[in-house]
Amino acid sequence: MGECCLCGSSVAMRTLYRTRYNISGSILRDFCSIWCCTLCALCQLKRDINRRRTTGIFW
Repeated sequence: MGECCLCGSSVAMRTLYRTRYNISGSILRDFCSIWCCTLCALCQLKRDINRRRTTGIFW
């Protein structure tokens, strides 16, 4: 999504993405995911983006 992978904006990016696609969770869970395992959280986000692109629902 054009953001720095290892900075604080990753929490905002994850929260925005989750809100846009009505994915359950909270800002606290987003923060904990990014803080505890940044690479896992970003890989999860990338996999979801790829899945949505292939199904044509990524906007």
